[in-house]
Amino acid sequence: MSEAAKLSVNGKEIELPILVGTENEVGLDISKLRASTGCITLDEGYVNTGSTASAITFLDGEEGVLRYRGYPIEQLAEHADFIEIAHLLMHGELPTQTQLTEMQSTMRFERTIPPAIVKLIASFPQQAHPMAIVMAAVAGLSAHHLERIDPADPKQVAEASARLLAEMPTIAAYAYRRTTGQDFVEPTKDLDYCRNFLHMMFSQPDKPLEIADELAEALDMLLIVHADHEQNCSTSTVRMVGSSDANLYASISAGVAALWGPLHGGANEACVNMLEMIHADGGDVAKYVEMARKKENNFRLMGFGHRVYKSYDPRAKIVEAACKKVLAKLKIEDPIFPIAQELERVAVTDQYFIDRNLYPNVDFYSGVLYRAMGIPSNMFTVLFAMGRLPGWLAHWIEMRTSPEKRICRPRQIYTGETERNFVPIEKRS
Repeated sequence: MSEAAKLSVNGKEIELPILVGTENEVGLDISKLRASTGCITLDEGYVNTGSTASAITFLDGEEGVLRYRGYPIEQLAEHADFIEIAHLLMHGELPTQTQLTEMQSTMRFERTIPPAIVKLIASFPQQAHPMAIVMAAVAGLSAHHLERIDPADPKQVAEASARLLAEMPTIAAYAYRRTTGQDFVEPTKDLDYCRNFLHMMFSQPDKPLEIADELAEALDMLLIVHADHEQNCSTSTVRMVGSSDANLYASISAGVAALWGPLHGGANEACVNMLEMIHADGGDVAKYVEMARKKENNFRLMGFGHRVYKSYDPRAKIVEAACKKVLAKLKIEDPIFPIAQELERVAVTDQYFIDRNLYPNVDFYSGVLYRAMGIPSNMFTVLFAMGRLPGWLAHWIEMRTSPEKRICRPRQIYTGETERNFVPIEKRS
């Protein structure tokens, strides 16, 4: 491959360096394009634009490959736990036993959130969406951890990252209990990360919950498969906000806001709502498949297709297998699970879906699994945020420590009015 591509603009030929990643991804370096030609590129939605070079996650959408720091997601979901994955993403390597023990200890002893944040959560109306509460609480931490908000101090960043990982399940569980009108349940140091979260979600203050191993293991797996996904909307938001030297809490709160959207983290909630609608309508899968074929119906099958994956999302296979296991172990007969399986069967065999690369994505089955765990649909995106937090932290740290760091400031092609003179109000028609 040549070392540069050639571009001709207004009769002038310039060279654009060709960059090749470690997995042979090819990109054109256009950083000097405007200085050389006066032109910029236009790429709505950044579909073809690489915003950074990153060593965290590799994703091949055509082949259905996802790796964290080189490790296949299938291996990590089967053999690792979520705290190991958080260490891997943030520090670049799987932890030693000593490192894991130290990290687990931090996760156990930093779980309590400041009293004022507890009051902030309690001040929200009961009908508030839990994501609104989580977003506010994370941002509010910057007012209470003043010794940990300098983005230029590596020690403060490390402490803030570890504490936020420990505090996020408490914030998430308290958000749930606020929206259900229940008293908060204090975190405990005696349980691991996932069991402590389920304890805070579902225990009563005077009656701790017996947590089935299958539920804790399923939650751990769900957090792992959501832990990072390259330069998605929320991760790019975290990096963009952090590029302005905003503190870690502000940057992560912005990521929570981006994740809330139904086209991103909110898709699993929308998918379950769709499956419930099909079930309420008699479970007629063929009817809704036909509706999805016709644009005039304005109906979309949620949980199918992905901006990057052009084949089966590898995370969806992992989650579907866990669904079968958990539902069987707990003897739960959820009527929307067979509907989901039938929709999948149609999608992977129907030429309409095949031609459009509409295969099931991770959102398709994750909502069904959350339901089996007793988690309501308005909490699905909160669980997504819990899982995605290590990835956000890893990307924020990578962005901050990069020698190429610059404040993100995209250009635009202006399409508005040309210069015109001000008209006094009495002369305007």
